[in-house]
Amino acid sequence: MSSGSSTERVGTVDTYYIETVDVEAASQPSQTVHRYERTFGNPTPVGMVSYATVILCSSLLTLHAGSVYTPNLLLLFSILYGGIAQTLVGLMEMFLGNTYNASVFLTFGSFNFSHGAFYLPSIGIAAAYSVDGIPSEEYYHALGLFLSVWTFVTFIFTIGALRTTLPIVGMLGCTVLALSCLAANAFTGIESLAIAGGALSLCCAFGTYYAGLSMLWTKQTTFSFIRLPPLLLSPSHA
Repeated sequence: MSSGSSTERVGTVDTYYIETVDVEAASQPSQTVHRYERTFGNPTPVGMVSYATVILCSSLLTLHAGSVYTPNLLLLFSILYGGIAQTLVGLMEMFLGNTYNASVFLTFGSFNFSHGAFYLPSIGIAAAYSVDGIPSEEYYHALGLFLSVWTFVTFIFTIGALRTTLPIVGMLGCTVLALSCLAANAFTGIESLAIAGGALSLCCAFGTYYAGLSMLWTKQTTFSFIRLPPLLLSPSHA
């Protein structure tokens, strides 16, 4: 055959010359993969502010501010705000892997629910310790035991927070002292112990507000001269 033919006879075998293309080796256009990262908010300020607000209301009622002697107003703050908010914050903290924060907020959320239950007639706590509708001495002793147990629980959390920040340690420490005074008042009936418990609760409330606002007032939302420093006790957290 002529030299321009694509087929050449060799004996009885035809030899074909076919140009092939390696598809795998063909260059592919480069693709940029963007990694999706989910951003979570910080739930701690909500828990701090709700805790401080409940303590503030409780302290004002304990000190009989505005000549208010009936403590049922605490139900609105203790259950509908503090109990619900702190429980939700505790669950979010557990999801984010903050075991200590989750333990504190879930515990004090339960405390708010249980403390508010004292003033709910449907629960029957007061009725169980009352005679002819009047709370007996046993009722106040039961309340003293309740507050004593929560004093011990708060003390455990205080030990665990010694390397956090000064406002948090101060807040928990004042809570321990306030609950101790209120428990002693329930056992003894000494009015000065209740006043001391109310005053310590006020200190606890403002310390908790400071801790919460130091995390809530960030550079994205607040001017630098307003923001509060966290006052770390152990900057290294080692």
